[in-house]
Amino acid sequence: MLSELRTHHCVGYSGARLAVHRLGAGRPVLLLHGLFSSAEVNWIKYGTAAKLAGAGFEAIMPDLRAHGQSDAPHDPAAYPHDVLVADAQAVVTALGLTDYDLAGFSLGARTAVQAVIAGLAPRRLVLGGMGLEGLSGWARRSAHFIDAIDRFGTIERGDPAFVAQAFMKSQKVDRLATRLLLQSVRDVGVQRLTSLTMPALVVCGADDGDNGSAPDLAAALPDGHYAEVPGNHMSSVTKPEFGEAIGEFLSGTAAR
Repeated sequence: MLSELRTHHCVGYSGARLAVHRLGAGRPVLLLHGLFSSAEVNWIKYGTAAKLAGAGFEAIMPDLRAHGQSDAPHDPAAYPHDVLVADAQAVVTALGLTDYDLAGFSLGARTAVQAVIAGLAPRRLVLGGMGLEGLSGWARRSAHFIDAIDRFGTIERGDPAFVAQAFMKSQKVDRLATRLLLQSVRDVGVQRLTSLTMPALVVCGADDGDNGSAPDLAAALPDGHYAEVPGNHMSSVTKPEFGEAIGEFLSGTAAR
């Protein structure tokens, strides 16, 4: 299945080249990865994309700007508010997607919510690793990561920022670009969640409280559903149950 992986580029906001990885053939599902990560780490490496492809979907997985194989500009003008939403819209337009599903993990989930509010209309929506407080309390979460960037290389084990530093090292993150990107993300007002009227799955690790309460987020959505999988914020995407929960929901076979 992985031999069928195709990669090409779309043009995002301000001309940034966005790498887009595709696996499978069937109903399109656009998958947005998390901060400091990539399509490879969140969706491909641990089998989620392959599970979706095997279930009859085409997994469409862009690397967010400043991540993976996509451009990481250092010009602050390349990071206006909600630039990731503009990039997601650009990918949807470039690929001619009109009937598709949308899923995101962590920062990708925030982006998916903002993109729907801005006008994207997927049939079904999946929000991974996200809770209600994570959408409305971005300033606190963003400050944690900016602190890790600013103290990179000096953070010792036991410090709350140590895990973020270690992940940045493993992914060879462009810290200047991701710092600019972090400042472009805005809070999502809880009252705006009423516009997410499509069936929506909130899937979260049993030990993942990084972005607040996932069950509360599911309850706040007009047609929200919650699925608990093993793991914490870092490990849940590596578990087979994560991809299985997404595939079952998008296929309409999830237990009610």
